[in-house]
Amino acid sequence: MITANQLRAARALLNIDQRQTAELTGLSVPTIQRMEASDGVIRGNVDSLMKLISALETAGVELINPGSPSAASGRGVRLREPAAPSAATTIPQPQATAPVRPKRPR
Repeated sequence: MITANQLRAARALLNIDQRQTAELTGLSVPTIQRMEASDGVIRGNVDSLMKLISALETAGVELINPGSPSAASGRGVRLREPAAPSAATTIPQPQATAPVRPKRPR
């Protein structure tokens, strides 16, 4: 499985645009655009998805599923699940105060 966010991140890591991704995968530009416009996991033709994943992996991108460790070394990114906000993690904001001006001698 691959998500639209993973596809966009993979393109950014490879520094390629949608046209170059289409050439790399053997898919059309509109197909790549539809995949990137997906909400969450990309749905589509299994053959197209396999071409996409294979081409990205061959180009050096490691697709990491949630909860899975990364098997390789190298640079990359991983999106963490958002933590539930709590009072303990709230950063207090400093209070605005008027600046103190030194007194002038008379």
